Amino acid sequence: MYNVRPKKFLGQHFLKDLSIADRIAETLSEFKQYPTLEIGPGMGVLTNFLLAREHDLTVVEIDRESVPYLQEHFPQLDGKIIEADFLKMDLDKLFEGPFCIIGNYPYNISSQIFFKVIDYKDKIPCCSGMIQKEVAERMAAGPGSKTYGILSVLMQAWYNIEYLFTVSEHVFDPPPKVKSAVIRMTRNEVTHLECDEKLFKTVVKTAFNQRRKTMRNSLKPLLGKDCEIYPLPIFDLRPEQLSVAQFIDLTIMIDKELKSRT
Repeated sequence: MYNVRPKKFLGQHFLKDLSIADRIAETLSEFKQYPTLEIGPGMGVLTNFLLAREHDLTVVEIDRESVPYLQEHFPQLDGKIIEADFLKMDLDKLFEGPFCIIGNYPYNISSQIFFKVIDYKDKIPCCSGMIQKEVAERMAAGPGSKTYGILSVLMQAWYNIEYLFTVSEHVFDPPPKVKSAVIRMTRNEVTHLECDEKLFKTVVKTAFNQRRKTMRNSLKPLLGKDCEIYPLPIFDLRPEQLSVAQFIDLTIMIDKELKSRT
């Protein structure tokens, strides 16, 4: 495991436990008909198991030290090892049709990765992999939970989130300071939200910026101090009490209110 050095600035923690890599690869077993993109393969621990399962695999790696290692050890990936920053990639140029995403994701950019997945939601039927346990809990949390928040609502609007299993910090080199978890996101049947999607994101983010307050108070930056719709019961609730569907209904109400002022 010492041919490539894990780099702190890239958020790298190389997985040493092969059984866990095997279990992560298994999360895409029902989606083998689609090409697979692995993010941040490092030294190819997960890559090995994906190839063993005969996935049509492409990998993207930003670490210049890892790329030649992968080229040497995985000749079967000739032409499918991309040295790039995933967050800056145009995935439409990489895949014409649907594809899946998997990885042992860098903790410092995992949320950004998932928000990018939403941008390509109509082409990504499944995304799975390992992230920080705290982030995984937030993604999978339901209304009423203390961990339910912005990431929960925005991801669950488009994907069914499964928290699959927890991973000890001791199976990595170097060990992270936190535990990890493996999740799977499977695209739901929602094709559009029936509301202005940009405003939906704004409403969710504005509400949770002051999550301990009622919606009436947390949305004042968006609606102002006095608003005709504030007496509605939904404004008596706190953000963590609203389901995705309620946030959509609220966005529709707010959209009408804002348009009535112009």
